[in-house]
Amino acid sequence: MDELTREFLIESQEGLDRMERCLTDLETRPGDAGLLADIFRSVHTIKGTTGFLGFARLEKLAHAGENLLASLRDGKIAADGEVVTGLLHLLDGLRSILKVIETDGHEGEAADEELIEQLKALQTPADLRVPVHAQAAEPDSGFPAAGPPAAPADSAEQPPRPSEGNPPEKSLEKFTAARLEAVPSSTSSTAESTLRVDITLLNRMMNLVGELVLTRNQVLQATSSDSRMTMLSRRLDMVTADLREAVMKARMQPVSNIFSKMPRMVRDLTRTLGRQVRLEMEGQETELDKSLLEAIKDPLTHAIRNALDHGIEPPEKRAAAGKNPEGTLRLRAAQEGSHVIIEVCDDGAGIAVERIRAKAIERGLITEERAAQQSERELLQLIFVPGFSTAAAVTNVSGRGVGMDVVRTNVERIGGKVELESRPEKGTTLRLRIPLTLAIVPALIVRSLNQSFALPQGALSELVHVPPSEAAIEWIEDAALYRLRGQLLPLVFLDRLLLPGVAGRSTDARDQFIAVLDADGRHFGLVVDGLADPEEIVVKPLSPVLKEIGLYSGATVLGNAELALILDPGAIAQRAGIGMGGEDETFVSSDVEGGNEPSREFLLVETGGRQSAIPLDRVIRIEQLPVSRVEYIGPRPVLNFEGQLVQVEDAGGMLVSGMRPDDPIIVVICREGERQVGVAVAHVLDVAAGGILFQAGTTRLAAGVTLLKDRVTGVVELGLVAPLPGQGEPSNELAEVMA
Repeated sequence: MDELTREFLIESQEGLDRMERCLTDLETRPGDAGLLADIFRSVHTIKGTTGFLGFARLEKLAHAGENLLASLRDGKIAADGEVVTGLLHLLDGLRSILKVIETDGHEGEAADEELIEQLKALQTPADLRVPVHAQAAEPDSGFPAAGPPAAPADSAEQPPRPSEGNPPEKSLEKFTAARLEAVPSSTSSTAESTLRVDITLLNRMMNLVGELVLTRNQVLQATSSDSRMTMLSRRLDMVTADLREAVMKARMQPVSNIFSKMPRMVRDLTRTLGRQVRLEMEGQETELDKSLLEAIKDPLTHAIRNALDHGIEPPEKRAAAGKNPEGTLRLRAAQEGSHVIIEVCDDGAGIAVERIRAKAIERGLITEERAAQQSERELLQLIFVPGFSTAAAVTNVSGRGVGMDVVRTNVERIGGKVELESRPEKGTTLRLRIPLTLAIVPALIVRSLNQSFALPQGALSELVHVPPSEAAIEWIEDAALYRLRGQLLPLVFLDRLLLPGVAGRSTDARDQFIAVLDADGRHFGLVVDGLADPEEIVVKPLSPVLKEIGLYSGATVLGNAELALILDPGAIAQRAGIGMGGEDETFVSSDVEGGNEPSREFLLVETGGRQSAIPLDRVIRIEQLPVSRVEYIGPRPVLNFEGQLVQVEDAGGMLVSGMRPDDPIIVVICREGERQVGVAVAHVLDVAAGGILFQAGTTRLAAGVTLLKDRVTGVVELGLVAPLPGQGEPSNELAEVMA
C-alpha cells in the first residue's frame, strides 16, 4: 500500500468515526445545522479524494450519500428515523469498502446499486416515498437506473433484494448486514494502529527530552570518577539516546506531504505562463521534522514559481535553441548525514550573471565598484537580496522583488542553508540544506578568551593542531593563511573577531587549534585557543541583544552547567570578508605550475618591498619614465599617457618626496573597464600562472590572494583605484584612504 492510500484510509476512518457520533446526535437534534455540516464534510471529503485515487466504486456510493445529505441541508427532507438509519447504513457501506481496500489493495467488484437506490429513495419526503422498484421505473435524476446487482466478489451470497412491501429501512438493514459479513473481521484497521497527536504535545515532549539530554551530560561528567555510578550513568546514556530517537521519529514526516501539493501548482502555473513542463519527483519517502516541513513550504513554493517563470523557456524558444519543447522540473529529496537536501532543478536557460550584475546596479542594490570585485558565484547570490528581480514586468506570478529573499530568510531561520548553481543554457539547481531537527545537534566545544563556544559539527571538515614551534601561518598585510597539505587556507582568529581591539599578528608561543570549516561555499580555518569534548547540545533561542551581534545562531547549556553561545560559521566568514570559492576550486595548490591547468596568468611586480600580482589580461604596457612625467591633481598622482590622464596608484610609496626629476620610475598601465589605470612599481619580476585563493577584504588594494612562485601574493584590484573627476565616484573604501 502506498503512503498516499494509507493516509487516505486513516483520514477516512477518522471522518466516518466523527460522522457516526454526529448521526447519533442528529436524531435528537434533527434541525442542528452544525451536525449536518460535519456529516456532509466527512462524506464530501471521501468523495473528493477517491476521484484522485481512482476508487470509482467508493466515489459513486459517497456521491449518492452526498446527494441525500444535500437534500437534508437544503431543508427538502427532514432528518427522521428512516433517513438517519439510511445514513448509518451508508456509513457501514463506506467502511466495508475501506476495509476491502486495506485488505486487498482494491475496492472489490461487489455492486452497491441497491444501497444507492435506497439512498435515492430517502431523498423524497416521508409522505411521498414509494418502494424502490417503483422509483426505478421513473425517469432518473442524473444517476443510472439500477439494474440487477452483480454478485459480490468477496461474498458467496448475493444481498437480498427488497420485496415490494418492504420499507427502505428494513432493506438497508439486510443489505448492510450481508455486506459487513463479507469483510474479514480479523484484519486490524490502519486507523486503529495510528494515533494522531497534537504538535504542541510533541514539542513539549521534545523540550523535555532536551532537558533530559542536558541532565545526562551533567551526570556523565559528575560520575566519571565514581566507579559505582559509572554503569548506571552509561545505562542512563543509552536510555536517553533511545528516548530521544523515538521522540524525534514521532515528529518525522515524509516530504511527500508537501511534494504531493506541487503537481497541481505546476499544472496551473504552466498554463498561465504558456510553458510545457514535465514534473519529476524523487525521494518522497525522505523524512523531516514536522516543524521544519511546515517551515519549508513557502520557500519551496517560491523556488518552483521562480523556476517556471524565469528558468524554463517557452516551447518555441526551447525549440529554436534545439531543446525539447517540453521542459523538465525535478524535485529531489535525500538525506545526507544530519541534513535533508531538497533540490529544485530545471533544464532552462540558466542565470545570466551579467544580467544579474546590471539589474543589481540599476536597482541600487550594489555599486559598480563592488560588482566589479565579485566572482560569478557571489553575483548569483544577489537574487536573494530583498527587492531584486530580473522580470521585465510585474505579473501575478513574479516581478515584485519578493520571493527568493523569502527562500533564504525562511531556510536560514531554521538553521538551514541555500545553495545555488547555474549553467548558461543548461539549467539551474536551487539546493535547500535542512537540518533533520532543530532541538538537539552534535557540536564541538571550543575555547577562546577563557569562554566556551559551541561549533556545529555539520560545518566542520577537520581539526588541525598548530604547535608553537611550527611557523605554518603566513601573512599578507592583515590576512593570515595556513598551509594545509600543500594548500593555502584563509584563517580567522576567533579572539580578534570577538574583541576587535585585539589587533596585530599573534606572537604568543602557545598551542593553537584550527577548525577547518565549510560555510555556504566559504572554506576557512577558525583559530581557537583550545578544544573540549564534542557534545550533543540542546539549541535555545537567542535574546534580541545577542541576535544583533550577528555571529551566533543560538545558545546552550553544556554538561558542566556552563552557558555557551553557538557560533554561526556562515556569519563568521561573512564578517571576516572570506569570499566564496568557484564551483571547481576551494583552495589554490602550491604546485599550480606542476601540471595542473592554470586558471589565470599574472604579472609579478614588487611594490614597497613585497610581491604583488596584476592580472596579465589587464596589462596594456609597462612604461619606464622619469618622475618628472608624473603630475598631481590635488593629492592624486596622474600621468599623461597617449593624450589621456591616467590615475597612478602608489600603494607601495614609490613616489616619495626628494626624488630628482630625472630619477626613473616604472608604471604598469592597465585597463579597467573603459578607463586606464597606472600602478607604480619598483621592479617587474616575472609572469606566472595561478588562481584567486580567496577575497582578502582587509588590504588596501588586494582584492584577492594567490600563490605564485611558492609565495603568498596579493592580487591588485584595479577597480579600487579611485577614478579621476568625470570618471565616476570613488569607492567608499578607497575614498576614506584618499581622504
